[in-house]
Parts: sequence; C-alpha cells; structure tokens
Amino acid sequence: MKKQLIQFINRIKTPLKVNAVALVCAALLFSCSSEKKETKEEYNIKEETTTEAPVAAEAPAADEGKGVGPVKSVEVGAEVDQALAATGKSLFEGKCSACHQLSDQKVVGPGLAGVTERRKPEWIMNMVINPEEMTKQDPTAKKLLAEHLTQMTNQNVNEQDARALLEYLRQNDKSKG
Repeated sequence: MKKQLIQFINRIKTPLKVNAVALVCAALLFSCSSEKKETKEEYNIKEETTTEAPVAAEAPAADEGKGVGPVKSVEVGAEVDQALAATGKSLFEGKCSACHQLSDQKVVGPGLAGVTERRKPEWIMNMVINPEEMTKQDPTAKKLLAEHLTQMTNQNVNEQDARALLEYLRQNDKSKG
C-alpha cells in the first residue's frame, strides 16, 4: 500500500512540474516591456500638414485618418532624418520589439512593414502616444484590436520620442521599397 502511494505521488509530481515550466515560459513569451526610459534630448516637430493620401481600402475617420491624440500635424521630409531614425531605433528596441517586428510578421502585435505607407504620420504617432484612446475611438485602431485581440501597451512615449519612432519606421519602409 505504501509503495503504491509513493508511485501515485511520483506520477502526479512530473505533470505538475511540466505545467509549471510551461506556464512560466508562456508568461515570458507574451510579456511586453513596460520599462520607462527618459531622454533629455529635444526634437523640433514642424507644424505643417502632410500630403500623404490615406489607403483607399480604409476610409479615413472624421479626423482625416490622423487618429485620436495630441498630434494634429506632422511634417516629414522627403528624406529620412538619419540621426532621428537612430534615436528611434534605440527606442524601438527598448519599447516595441517585444511585441512588433519590422517585417510583416505578427508577434503579439502586427508586423510594421509598410506602416508608414498605410497610415498617416499623425496616426502612427497618436497610436504610439495614446493607444488606449485610439482603440476606443479610432475606427482603424478598433479594427486592429479586433484582429489582433491584444491592447497595445502604453509605453509612456512623449511626442519627441514618437517622432523618432516614426522616422525609424519610415527608414525601415524606405529601405524595403
């Protein structure tokens, strides 16, 4: 009887250990960095409108496809600002890469290849700065939330850092185009 009890306990221990390891691995796989990094650098954001047209398949909202948030107008030059893109790369690696790839591959969130061609600069910056309000009020962000089933984590990104991230995404899209 005692031998049978010991065998029974040993059979239960092994699956419990495997389940615990699997649970820890799953938690690590799906967690996104929410580390807050502050920078003291400042960037000039030009207050002009862009002439980029929205993608025909997605009708712009009343905000003309600019999203919901503090960014109403952003001017991007024809050429990528390499210094700003380098800052954006560092920010992307620290705040975004756990959930997004620069390809079209989905991780937790959507792949970001071509995002600067599909979305207006203001929309991208507002999504980075204000993800909760965007998924509540912006039609395109609502569709993305429904498709990917995961709310983008607010990484506490300010406008200057969002502009640097935008420039890095532009650099990525131009290098593939």
